[in-house]
Amino acid sequence: MSLSKCIGAAFAALVLSAPAFAQDYPARQITMVVPFSAGGPTDTVARMVADKMSTELGRQIIVENIGGAGGTLGAARVAKAEADGYTVLLHHIGMATSATLYRNLAYDTLNAFEYVGLVTEVPMVMVARKDFEPTDFAGFINYVKGNADRITMANAGIGAASHLCGMLFMSAIETPLVTVPYKGTGPAMTDLLGGQVDIMCDQTTNTAQQIKGGTIKAYVTTTPERLDVFPDLPTAGEAGLPGFEVSIWHGIYSPKGTPAEINERLSQALKFALADKDVIKSMADLGTEPSPAGDATPAALQAKLQSEIERWKPVIEAAGIYAD
Repeated sequence: MSLSKCIGAAFAALVLSAPAFAQDYPARQITMVVPFSAGGPTDTVARMVADKMSTELGRQIIVENIGGAGGTLGAARVAKAEADGYTVLLHHIGMATSATLYRNLAYDTLNAFEYVGLVTEVPMVMVARKDFEPTDFAGFINYVKGNADRITMANAGIGAASHLCGMLFMSAIETPLVTVPYKGTGPAMTDLLGGQVDIMCDQTTNTAQQIKGGTIKAYVTTTPERLDVFPDLPTAGEAGLPGFEVSIWHGIYSPKGTPAEINERLSQALKFALADKDVIKSMADLGTEPSPAGDATPAALQAKLQSEIERWKPVIEAAGIYAD
């Protein structure tokens, strides 16, 4: 066979093998990296959807927790993984904020990943130790501002949802507070329950059960409207702090270069999971709901990430908080 024919045959085989590879996907288990500790709110969301996505794909998705550096270690792991659809990332709003927070990221946020789709937007709630003195949010703000040098505000570390919400709160009331960073949501909540810290702003996926059990005190949600799970809890706007709104969105990513057919397969599995009645109920119990099918798409997630990077960059730069 001539050289030209050999090259042509090889090219044809390559072209034909790409769709076949995508059609055979998945042929083995998939790893979903969660860049935070097990048991935290992002881990909770990941395990909900991974279970149902596994059912639709016919292969197990195992959740691997790679915490540290505000979620950037886990994200870097996926950015460097094979672009074959067998390693994916479920990350929250920190995917956008880390682009400004961290000066030396090991990846280019907008160009190191492909996009699968949005998963959910989780509301935040301002909470305090159960014996915190103020009885309503107006009193809460006055008390915090009047005792700023001794009020402690917990968060789960730089870049965590609780850290971002805390920054927005301090900006909204124009009062810096003593912040106490932890290595994860679990230890932060443990110290709030024990009264070692005073207040925290965190996701309903982490606070709902504690609020229902009366082990912490809730003041407001950071949503435009009241939550069905807490109908008597006012929004920050209703309680006198308009503009204090933030929700923690989650999305699924794959390494750059992952074939579009595989990303679409993952997106279809995500839509299947988000429409599952058990997932809908579990999320409702935690004060949130699945993203609609129109948002569980690569285009919707890409647009969300780009807009959120632009939204948070001036907030972070104004606060002057950075990490190496």
